[in-house]
Amino acid sequence: MAAAGGPPSAPRGLTGRGFKPRPAGNGLGAGTAMEPRTLSGTGRPSWGLLFARGHGPLGFSSTSRLLTPAPRSQENTDPQRIAFLLCKQWTLYSVTPLYRFSNAHLRNYSRLLSAFITAERQKGWAVEVGVELDIKVAISSLPDLKGSDQDHAAILVQLFSRSPASQKNSEEKLIWSGWFCCVCGDDFFENMPEDFTCLPLFLTNGAESYTAIVGSWFQKTFDCCFHRLAISPLNLSWMAAMWTGCKVDKTTSAMELIFSVPGLLQPLDISYAIHPEDAKALWDTVQKTPGEITQEEVDIFMDCLYSHFHRHFKIHLSAAKLVKVSTAIASAHCDGIIKFLQSQYLIGVLKLLTELAISQIQ
Repeated sequence: MAAAGGPPSAPRGLTGRGFKPRPAGNGLGAGTAMEPRTLSGTGRPSWGLLFARGHGPLGFSSTSRLLTPAPRSQENTDPQRIAFLLCKQWTLYSVTPLYRFSNAHLRNYSRLLSAFITAERQKGWAVEVGVELDIKVAISSLPDLKGSDQDHAAILVQLFSRSPASQKNSEEKLIWSGWFCCVCGDDFFENMPEDFTCLPLFLTNGAESYTAIVGSWFQKTFDCCFHRLAISPLNLSWMAAMWTGCKVDKTTSAMELIFSVPGLLQPLDISYAIHPEDAKALWDTVQKTPGEITQEEVDIFMDCLYSHFHRHFKIHLSAAKLVKVSTAIASAHCDGIIKFLQSQYLIGVLKLLTELAISQIQ
């Protein structure tokens, strides 16, 4: 745990004492949470009670705002940073607030995490912090990924591999990435206890073994807890409707809905593709209030799609489970896998995912 006003001390796992490595499939696996520790003397309330709201799907009420392109104030976002986040599959997690996390100590966090990873790979053998390792860690800030001035800047964690026998300036290979963010979380900051940083959404790309190790270090250092973030069929239907209503300059990809048929001996998926112009025209006839979307509109939109499919194929999609939505804006899978496709809507999609992550914090 960090000392007040200073950088965190090295986790005990660096000395090979008091740390039990988590299996790659556990710890951060689907439906499994890292066990939170007790913060003695803080009087911290239950995060579930602190964040409790009367939300519907995606953490919204029955009415929500439609996605809009990024404002001009965000047009100066580093294009390389944005390009790095696009067109990759990111696995979603919700994270409880981090205790005594500080942007001023990111370089020190990088050194400690690098040593921790090496210790885990060596089954707990002690390593010296600061020596050159075959796994390099870079923790940096992404200040452009904010929805408001009150949001904490996103934090990017990257792991690079380098052969120990190679030269010092040899090329490094990116092997794992993860980032914490909170977009438009203003409503949830007012009751936040002192010394806690709210970055409820965590996205990863890379091997689960590294996700488990990185998550374990953050848990031990900042007393946070990770949960795999699933997306319900109801939330997927909201995403389908909201993303269909977004305007893009050029789109040739169809809107695609993937359904899983239950109760069969062999798994069966149904793919339902709709031309983007047809999907947009249907949504325009359903959506009535400018700039807003309601649960009733989402239901009508999906019912129309189901009726059209039944008329042609005599299959009731309402009896199947919606497991994936793909549009020109983004794609999302019920297992908590997201892919961002349009930079101008990145902030808007992250806002949806932030609210979803907050609504599932326990």
